[in-house]
Amino acid sequence: MRKCLFFIIVVLLSFTISERVSASTSSASSYVLMDMTTGRVLDCKDMNSKRLIASITKIMTATIALESGKVEEVVEVDDSILKAYGSGVYIEVGEEIKLKDLLYGLMLRSGNDAAVMIASYVAGSEEEFVKLMNNKAKELGMKNTIFYNASGLPRPHGNYSSAYDMALLTSYAMKNDMYREIVKTKDYKVTTNKKTYVWHNKNKLLRYDYITGGKTGYTEESGRTLVSTADIGGMKLVVVTIRDSDDWNTHRQLYDYVKGNYNSYQVLSKDKFTVIGDSYYDGDTFYIKNDVYLPLKKSEKKMLINHISLEKKKKYNTGDKVGVSQIYMGEKLLYEEDIYIIKGKSLKRKSIFTKIKEWFND
Repeated sequence: MRKCLFFIIVVLLSFTISERVSASTSSASSYVLMDMTTGRVLDCKDMNSKRLIASITKIMTATIALESGKVEEVVEVDDSILKAYGSGVYIEVGEEIKLKDLLYGLMLRSGNDAAVMIASYVAGSEEEFVKLMNNKAKELGMKNTIFYNASGLPRPHGNYSSAYDMALLTSYAMKNDMYREIVKTKDYKVTTNKKTYVWHNKNKLLRYDYITGGKTGYTEESGRTLVSTADIGGMKLVVVTIRDSDDWNTHRQLYDYVKGNYNSYQVLSKDKFTVIGDSYYDGDTFYIKNDVYLPLKKSEKKMLINHISLEKKKKYNTGDKVGVSQIYMGEKLLYEEDIYIIKGKSLKRKSIFTKIKEWFND
C-alpha cells in the first residue's frame, strides 16, 4: 500500500510542473536541444521533420571512417576527388595523406573532396560507403534519415535527416575519443608529400569555453544547418538546427536556456553505490562503472525513482554484470546503468535515513 501511495505522489508531482520557458528560436525551421547522456529532449521545434541537411552529413562520414580501423593508414589521393565541388581542402591527385588528417579537413573545413576520398578509400567507392552510412543510421534508430552521398552536396541527390536524428548521431559520435578530439580542434597543420596545410575550424562557437565540438553546413537548397555540442557544469548537450538563418544565436540562446533553468545533479555514484535489501548476494559487493549526472530542474529532482533489478545467477565471478539501475522520472525511463559484482566482500553499513530513502526508491 505504501509503495502504491508513493507512486501516486510521484505522478501528482509531475502534473504540478506545467511551467515551461523556452529560448527564442523563431528563426529555425527545425531544432532540438538534447541531453546526450540520456537522449532526453529538453526543448525542440518540429524536430522529426525530414529536411536537407547539407554538410552536417559529414558527422556520419567521420563516424564510419573512424570505425573502419584505417585512420592511421596513408591514403593516395585518386581521381575520384574530381567530381567534388563546393567547399574543399584542395587535395591533389597523387598526394599522400593519412586518413586521420583527411578527417580533420573534413570536419574543420568541410572539405567535399576529403569526403569523397574518405568514402572511396574506406569502402572502395562512394556508393558502397553510402550503404555503410545508411546501415549505421538504421542501427542508431535514425528513422527520418536517408543518405545518398558522403558530403551533403545537393546534386544529384541531397541527404535528408531530422534535427532529432542528427542529435542521436552526434550523441553516438561523441563517444569516440578521436571524434571528440577532432571536432574541438580550432587549428590543425599537416604536411603531405606535396604541400603543407593549415586548417582553421569553421565552427565559430568554439570561442566559448563550454562548446566541445560541432559541424557547420550550408547549401542554397538546405539553408544553414548547424550541430554543436557543449559541456555546461557536467551537463553534456547537443543542439541541432536546420534551415536557420541565425543559427549561431539560436545555439547560444538554447545553451543560455539550459544555464538559466537546469542544474547538473549526480544521481548515481560509482564510489558509493550499494543495494539495500538484497539477500541472494549476501556478502558480495555491487558496483557501477560510472558517475551519472543528469540535467534537471529543481522541481524535477523530486520526481526521480531509482529502480534496481538483479539477476539471480547461480554461477558468477567478480566483474560479472548482475543487474541494472534504472532512473525514472515518474513513469519515463531516463537512464540505465549496468550493475556489476565483487565476490566475497561485505557491503558498507548505511545510515537508517539512507536505508529508508532507498527502500522508497526501490
